[in-house]
Amino acid sequence: MEKPEQLIVDGKRLDGRAPEELRPIKIVAGALGRADGSAYIEMGNNKVIAAVYGPREMHPRHEAQPDFAVLRCRYTMAPFSVEERKRPGPDRRSIEISKVIREALQPALFLELYPRAVIDVFIEVLQADAGTRTAGINAAAVALADAGIPMRDLVSAVAVGKVDNTIVIDLMKAEDQWGTTDMPVAMMPRKKAITLLQMDGHFTEEEFKRALDLAMRGCEQIYEAQRRALKEKYAVGGTE
Repeated sequence: MEKPEQLIVDGKRLDGRAPEELRPIKIVAGALGRADGSAYIEMGNNKVIAAVYGPREMHPRHEAQPDFAVLRCRYTMAPFSVEERKRPGPDRRSIEISKVIREALQPALFLELYPRAVIDVFIEVLQADAGTRTAGINAAAVALADAGIPMRDLVSAVAVGKVDNTIVIDLMKAEDQWGTTDMPVAMMPRKKAITLLQMDGHFTEEEFKRALDLAMRGCEQIYEAQRRALKEKYAVGGTE
């Protein structure tokens, strides 16, 4: 992809969004019949599915913890998810993102209710367009709730960044590639508790405050979409 001369023109981004506007979001709870819980999400051109299995007996047993359940997360990208075919199987990036997602989700779960058990979360990126780790967190949180696992709150996530000296939310591929800063944020919206904050690039102190505020407001919008998806599955007759 060639770098565009400008990523923001007359206050609009290349896809027509305002700087503070999320990409269209679609979430379906219970997308897979054989998982204990599942969710499918589209955030812009990202397409991600998450499946939860458990709580169940830990294998191998020596990895079980006597006082709480172990949360295992596995994030992978399908070979066809990007323009240049990706080699199948885990790589360094997917292992790192799996760890980040687990750490973002773990504070929301009452793992102490299931000693010696394991909860497995599988996240598969079917189509990637920047922000796959935040889309994966959003899908996984809905899948965990769909599985009936007790949670303090859902976890909602979005990335903010700096593009053409403008703070923007929910970066698409061109902005992620050519922007100067990318900051994924995850939080428990009702508790206003941040569970993930990473940064690639730099902000001034004032830019950081603005970006974090924008991310938190974006997470609140995503939270409402997550709640709607769960209500649509469990409401009688499929309506609220």
